[in-house]
Amino acid sequence: MIHLHRVSLSYPGTKTLALYDVNLEIKRGEFVFLVGPSGAGKSSLLSLVLRRVLPTSGAVYVEGVNLRRLRGNRVALYRRQVGVVFQDHRLLPRRTVEENLAFVLRVQGVPRKLWPEKIARALRTVGLAHKRRAFPHQLSVGEAQRVAVARALIVEPKILLADEPTGNLDRENAHAVLELFKLAHARGATVLFATHAEDLVRAYPRRVVGLRAGQVVADRRLG
Repeated sequence: MIHLHRVSLSYPGTKTLALYDVNLEIKRGEFVFLVGPSGAGKSSLLSLVLRRVLPTSGAVYVEGVNLRRLRGNRVALYRRQVGVVFQDHRLLPRRTVEENLAFVLRVQGVPRKLWPEKIARALRTVGLAHKRRAFPHQLSVGEAQRVAVARALIVEPKILLADEPTGNLDRENAHAVLELFKLAHARGATVLFATHAEDLVRAYPRRVVGLRAGQVVADRRLG
């Protein structure tokens, strides 16, 4: 489903390659942990899959399509298939939980008549139906991150990207968030989950891709 072919990436104004000659293939429905120290290239790899950046050399394919060839509206259509969760929840501070989710549905072009059920189902999934009228500042850190996961899941993405989504959470909340990703995986999403947390990898042993200095240094299946 996702194929990186001899991908290298450097950012403007830098001499160091964020990724160097990466070859990686991820099958539909896989759950892949991306591990490695800060600066290893995990976030850069996820940005390539999201098509936030383009490779300096090489190519990124999703379902056989070279992402470099997407232009204009095709980029937006592609991103509708991709859910993203970051380390910081990035909720809109002046909108309620319900309004944050509605904003995503509007951007994605989902008919308004479908919003109430989709929002209710997403909030039930993350256990926060009772917080739908709360503002982000009224949520705990763990609750805010669960809303961020709900926001990513609400459009039922084919691909779910997680960039250190538990980095600001304690162990209990981190594992609660992982459970939500496991649920999305069970429903068919292809998941790329970047993390430093070894206990999460042990809790859901799947495929682990190790990155260091922009290169793939390990690729093993644990389950």
